[in-house]
Amino acid sequence: MNRIRMTIAYDGSGYAGYQVQPNGGTIQEELEKALKKIHKGKTVKVTASGRTDARVHAVGQVIHFDTPLEIPVSNWRRALNSMLPDDIQVKEADQPTGGFHARYDTTGKEYRYFVRNHPDPDLFRRHYTSHVKAPLDITAMKKACGYIEGEHDFTSFCSPKTDLKGSKVRTIFKADVESRGEEVVFTFKGSGFLYNMVRILVGTLLEIGKGKRAPEDIPDILKARTREAAGRTAPPQGLFLWKVDY
Repeated sequence: MNRIRMTIAYDGSGYAGYQVQPNGGTIQEELEKALKKIHKGKTVKVTASGRTDARVHAVGQVIHFDTPLEIPVSNWRRALNSMLPDDIQVKEADQPTGGFHARYDTTGKEYRYFVRNHPDPDLFRRHYTSHVKAPLDITAMKKACGYIEGEHDFTSFCSPKTDLKGSKVRTIFKADVESRGEEVVFTFKGSGFLYNMVRILVGTLLEIGKGKRAPEDIPDILKARTREAAGRTAPPQGLFLWKVDY
């Protein structure tokens, strides 16, 4: 068997998330459907670095699958792209060595979240940004980001719907926010992320940006270790899985 690794991008607007599930189409479903055609009706299981929720996007999701086919690795990208819908794209494909695993070998991930900070929404960016009318204090949010960086128990920033039973301690290598004209971009790089963690972090930072909380509230929110201590969960469409590290 040959193990193929791919970096894929997708527009999650029309999907119920990455992972196969009973309600609605998913990214994984489309990938496995295309691979089934290439393998003449034989099911091929795809493993990703992690799942993304409904309406969440990816620029650099990483997957792997095993195949008995002896197709030159350079042809896999073209073959799969010819069968995938236009909102899913294989960007790179290679054949890793040493038993590579897309999920278990990750050393970190980067997420970015995009906010349109303007009185009016942008019709043509509504599926890729969250809209915030109120002026945002970038300086205050940057200060709050400093408290997020480092190793912490992020229970307060995790959805209670998580199925994770183990530790909620994660290390954030970088948390930052910058203003790019009418757009505000949040960047988070970390060893790993909990269910809804980035969206809850953004929702809390936006409350700080609106003056509803202080940057100095972040340590207390972390210490509380309860979801009720943090802010609301930001909408999904502004979130992008940007890069996965190995």
